[in-house]
Amino acid sequence: MRLNKFIWVACLALVLAGCGAKKKVAETKPEEVQPAVPAWHTCLIQNARATVTRGGDRLSAQITMQTVRDSLAVISVMPMLGMEMLRIEATPVEVIVIDKLHAQYGRATYADINRKLTPSMNWDIMQQLCSAELPTGDQRARLVYQFGKETIELVIDYPPRQLDVPIRISHLPLTKYKKADISKWL
Repeated sequence: MRLNKFIWVACLALVLAGCGAKKKVAETKPEEVQPAVPAWHTCLIQNARATVTRGGDRLSAQITMQTVRDSLAVISVMPMLGMEMLRIEATPVEVIVIDKLHAQYGRATYADINRKLTPSMNWDIMQQLCSAELPTGDQRARLVYQFGKETIELVIDYPPRQLDVPIRISHLPLTKYKKADISKWL
C-alpha cells in the first residue's frame, strides 16, 4: 500500500513539478508590441530522466513528453523495461493521472492541486516543463516544493527535443480503470 501511495505522489509530483518555473516578461511600450508567433506547434522529448525524492525515498524513471501547444501534454512514465506504467495527461483545465500498474486513475483541476501545493502551478508552467522551455535554458530542471507537509524534489534531465514533428497521442479509455478517490492524496 505504501508503494502505491508513493507511486501516486511521485507521479503527481512529476506533473506538478513545473511549479518552480517562472518566466520573466520584459516590459515593452505599446508601440513596440509585435504579434507573438509560436516557436513550435508540437514538441516531443524522448528518453528524459526524472528522479523524484520524498523524504528518504527516491524514484527514478525514464519519461517521454509529448506536447501540443496550448492544448495537451502527455507524460509517459516508464520505470522499467520501457513499459508505460503511469501516464499523465494535462490540459489547460485539468490533470489526469493514470496508474496502469494498479488499473486506476485520478482527475483534478489546477485549483484542486493548488490547495496543497506550494508554490502553485498552472497550465503555462506545465507546458514549459513538458516542452523544456525553461526560463533558465538549462538541460536540467531541479524543482523543490511543498505538497501538504511533505517536501518533494524533482530533477529532470532533458535530452534534445524535437519540434514540429508528427506525434501520436491517443487518450486512454478511462472505462477500463477504476476511479481513485483523489481526496486521499490531495
